[in-house]
Amino acid sequence: MELCTASVSSLAHRSHISTLHRPLPRSRYAGSRSWVSKGRKQSSLYVMNAASTRVLPSSRGIGQPAQTNGTAVNNNKSSALEQLDIERGVCIPFRKYSPEMVRSKVLGSSGSVLSLASRGVEIIWKLGFYWSSLVYDYLVGRDEEIVPFRARQLRNLLCDLGPSFIKAGQVLANRPDIIREDYMSELCILQDDVPPFANQVAFSIIEEELGLPLEQLFSKISSETIAAASLGQVYRATLRETGEDVAIKVQRPGIEPIIYRDLFLFRTLASFLNGISLQKLGCNAELIVDEFGEKLLEELDYTLEATNIEDFLINFKNDPTVKIPLVYKKYSGSRVLVMEWIDGIRCTDPQAIKEAGIDVEGFLTVGVSAALRQLLEFGLFHGDPHPGNIFAMRDGRIAYVDFGNVAVLSQQNKEILIDAVVHAVNEDYAEMANDFTRLGFLASGTDVSPIIPALEAIWQNSAGKGLADFNFRSVTGKFNQLVYNYPIRIPERFSLVIRSLLTQEGICFTLEPDFKFLEVAYPYIANRLLTDPNPALRERLIQVLFKDGLFQWKRLENLIVLAKENVSKMSANPALKSNSLQTVASQKMEKKLDLTDTIKDGARLFLVDSAIRRQLVMAFTEDSKLHVEELVDVYRLVEDQIDIPSVALEVLQDLPSVARDFMLSWSDSVLSDRQN
Repeated sequence: MELCTASVSSLAHRSHISTLHRPLPRSRYAGSRSWVSKGRKQSSLYVMNAASTRVLPSSRGIGQPAQTNGTAVNNNKSSALEQLDIERGVCIPFRKYSPEMVRSKVLGSSGSVLSLASRGVEIIWKLGFYWSSLVYDYLVGRDEEIVPFRARQLRNLLCDLGPSFIKAGQVLANRPDIIREDYMSELCILQDDVPPFANQVAFSIIEEELGLPLEQLFSKISSETIAAASLGQVYRATLRETGEDVAIKVQRPGIEPIIYRDLFLFRTLASFLNGISLQKLGCNAELIVDEFGEKLLEELDYTLEATNIEDFLINFKNDPTVKIPLVYKKYSGSRVLVMEWIDGIRCTDPQAIKEAGIDVEGFLTVGVSAALRQLLEFGLFHGDPHPGNIFAMRDGRIAYVDFGNVAVLSQQNKEILIDAVVHAVNEDYAEMANDFTRLGFLASGTDVSPIIPALEAIWQNSAGKGLADFNFRSVTGKFNQLVYNYPIRIPERFSLVIRSLLTQEGICFTLEPDFKFLEVAYPYIANRLLTDPNPALRERLIQVLFKDGLFQWKRLENLIVLAKENVSKMSANPALKSNSLQTVASQKMEKKLDLTDTIKDGARLFLVDSAIRRQLVMAFTEDSKLHVEELVDVYRLVEDQIDIPSVALEVLQDLPSVARDFMLSWSDSVLSDRQN
């Protein structure tokens, strides 16, 4: 804990540092916050990148919480949580969940033993009866033909067992490493079809939480729920004070003690299943429960969801294509959340979207770009983007609602993901398998050699089809078979990434059956590789451009063409139409591919890094000839995108810094040679 606290202290006083070029994307994990610049400076209040601090994995400080809701938590034995923190590449000093906290809350309540015993008997009886039915099906040889019925039976059973099991079912719907795909399809229904609780109970909770009668807060409120979920339900209302239409999210009554009790029982049961889990998934069952419990308690706290909304508002504040609802903290609490009402069209209604005059292709382009920005730029993404949570605004923008389930990818995780993409492009499947280990899919020390041929088969089969036939669902189906047959665990955050991509691809196909997801995704990624000021991405660009020691001129040309296509599509999108001077100015900036930082970094690398310099010189002289023609072709692609005088001026301004780095690099080289 000392290490984590020291990092917080040393970084907190630098949080005022301004960015060099662009707005700060905001990322917050488990109640902590970090503001990460897209420029070259990074500051953090609570979250630190484990990779950048060079902390040994055995450090006792990682993963140990300081306090939760003002109460100190003893977490010395939470090895599963420590493993999760190491995988995620973050240090979390303030945690909403720990096994010790759950145990103390459950065992410290009156009548806890009787409550646990009765609940345990209920769970064992119902799940035991269901399991005995599966065994009987297997013994009589009808286990395959009766699967649809048993899957429905499981869904109904989880609903009967309450909100904790409904949430568990929703998680299992995205975990092919744990459950069969045919069961997953049935459990997906739990994401939308949950019975509501009584209006009068909901209204009483609102009054109790906000401390005022309902009629003093709202001039009107809907008599029926707009939506119902496992943890709460939503009403539409009008604020009496301002007349604004709002959405009110109300938590289910008495749900917190039920959740804590069930989590305690889940983890107790998991301790008996560690052997099976290690064999099948390569990790302890307790770790899976800890992942689940951590996300569940985050969703249970509506003040945290309000913070999630604020984070998304900051991340997308300069993006005129995305609408994030405002949150009214004055009318919100831990069990009630009041947000701006989103008057949009559900993404499952293509006819209504077309009748509203919305450009469908433009809207889908906006949606894919927004999803990729969340994943690769901000590292903070919507974890539950099902059709009920995404709307098309009448001006072409995409709107998101329901921010209880968000996930965070650390800078370390994002870089490893990009590594995996680079290794896939370069067909380096051995390194791709190692990337899986670094991301937590495989336990450290696992022999990856049996997995390499399977990865190669999946990727070559999918990539060989080209953009026209590629879709995530077919790739995911093959990947599901892989994780079911090998000791692969899908970490919670990546199961959310997979679900997010699949869901949004499904929305695209619903609105436009011929839509090509990768035809939008590839140009965005190319643009990021070429223009993002993050030095780590620049290193990946170098890896992409070299294969087997040879410079890939055609690949560079393709990247530039795709990146220009991304800029062109986004700048021409109808959702960008606005009378705002700031928006108009930003549109002008985005109509060209900004390669200034890339050129500056390229010049710096050429002068400072002898290995890169050698590679680039060889690239120009491969096959015993000067590749002038290829260089001219590349220049023609970018000449209309570059303001030569301004780029030259920036390079000159950066020259003293480059000269200093060059001298340091040269002196290091001389000293190294003398020592040898």
